[in-house]
Amino acid sequence: MYLLKFKKNLVEKVWGGRGFETTLGFDLPTDELYGESWEVSCHPAGMSYVENGELEGESLESIFTKFGKDLVGDEIVEKYGDKFPLLIKYLDINDKLSVQVHPSDEYALRVEKEFGKSEVWYVMEASSDAKLILGLKKEITPEIYLEKVNKKDFTGLFNEVNVKKGDFIDVKPGVVHGTLEGSILICEIQQNSDTTYRIYDFDREVNGVKRELHLDKAMDVIEFGKEVKISSESSREKIKEQDATVEELIRGEYFSIDRLLIDGNFSDRAYKNFKIYSILDGEGTLKAENREYEVKKGDTYFVPAKMSVEISGKLEIMKSYI
Repeated sequence: MYLLKFKKNLVEKVWGGRGFETTLGFDLPTDELYGESWEVSCHPAGMSYVENGELEGESLESIFTKFGKDLVGDEIVEKYGDKFPLLIKYLDINDKLSVQVHPSDEYALRVEKEFGKSEVWYVMEASSDAKLILGLKKEITPEIYLEKVNKKDFTGLFNEVNVKKGDFIDVKPGVVHGTLEGSILICEIQQNSDTTYRIYDFDREVNGVKRELHLDKAMDVIEFGKEVKISSESSREKIKEQDATVEELIRGEYFSIDRLLIDGNFSDRAYKNFKIYSILDGEGTLKAENREYEVKKGDTYFVPAKMSVEISGKLEIMKSYI
């Protein structure tokens, strides 16, 4: 096994932009607006294919089937079987993201036959006016919500929150969310799911047709009164380790995430399960199993289970693992 880099699966979106090109240095294939880059995915809606080494051209699904526990770790196979558990994306949002909500595992597995969608957002860049919808106002009851939505009156329903670079947002299932103003570049870590229930899409049309809404299913899964946790760079505890500053962003049921700020050398010890590095900024090298990899902002690398990595350079890395 070795460190795997996957081809970027770029997705055009009506709310997208050109930030992948201007900020992350991606080569975009057309002049259209791109909103998502699926970096590590074993989902049929956007399967990842290996870009480097001996496994080049193989899908994540095929190498997961082939290598199993050697790729992801014993615990992952025992818990999830043949279902890969995570999906990693970059999002470039330059227009209103639809107001939406995600289901829990219980609901999604029963109704959609796939995982629920717990996700987190790390804000890589944000304009000064960037504003999100995060949850419903405390006074909104199911009765008030239904009355207003049936009248297509969305005023006064949502919590509106200004965000900035470095904010980390925990978007749990049942939390209504979306974007309102400004532009924002996000690293998104989520369960391996593509289930989203739209509540309101600002009456936009795509190819002359309004996008589908899912009001009944949304009503089934909304958790009224649920608060959203947001941490900022200044509020998080920082631990100095080797030539790095480590921030613990989340320890959760579906994933754990650390932010690494490295200026020099950092030895990331072998771990029982796989890890994923999202390179949020900087450049440097990764060394593992006698191989060396040049890395830069916008790259994503998959670290197989039980593999240690020597990291050198000036880098900001999001490390996701289970």
